[in-house]
Amino acid sequence: MTGCEDGHCVTCADEAVAVRIVRLMDGGLADVDAGDGRIERVSVALVEAAEGDTVLVHAKEAIGVMT
Repeated sequence: MTGCEDGHCVTCADEAVAVRIVRLMDGGLADVDAGDGRIERVSVALVEAAEGDTVLVHAKEAIGVMT
């Protein structure tokens, strides 16, 4: 995982960000492709998603699966 750019993580803005799930992990967590080769860990506990799915993430929490 990489640090935040300009002091802000990709998922910390006041908007949801679309990211692709790279790897599902135990405990309702997933590594996601946050763009530019950056991998971030987020919670997917609130959604039913699979590796390769695109999810909307806000504050490191997946809040929806994009179809």
